[in-house]
Amino acid sequence: MLLNGQVRDLSKSESYRNNYNLLISIPGIGLMTAMSFLVQIGEIRRFKTFDALCYYVGLVPRMYGSGEKMRTAGILKRGRKEIKVMLIEASWDALRSDPALMARFNELSKRMNKNKAIIRIARKLLSRMRFVLMNRQSYELGVL
Repeated sequence: MLLNGQVRDLSKSESYRNNYNLLISIPGIGLMTAMSFLVQIGEIRRFKTFDALCYYVGLVPRMYGSGEKMRTAGILKRGRKEIKVMLIEASWDALRSDPALMARFNELSKRMNKNKAIIRIARKLLSRMRFVLMNRQSYELGVL
């Protein structure tokens, strides 16, 4: 059996079915992204805050400081690289189907590089994923 078939079968199993259906209601999130997220994250409630989840995934800026000076330089190299990469790819896909994300991306692109803007969109997508899983309700386009 092909890997995609095995992942699809896993998504239909009792332990993943409900969470999988919630996640795929979000634009940009498909079979592989949803299942990779669910398998690697486990129980979403173990992250007390959204910032803790972002740090785990690695979608936070690297910061260097000394005294009163603070500098940021890209995103952390730590974290779950697979989830981080999938979220960034899913964000590019989500832009095409979610007008709110596209508007935010266009706004961010005016003041920063598009690659930096998509990181912000990936963080917003992660926020939506957390919200949907924590509140046990499907995503509705234009509501969150």
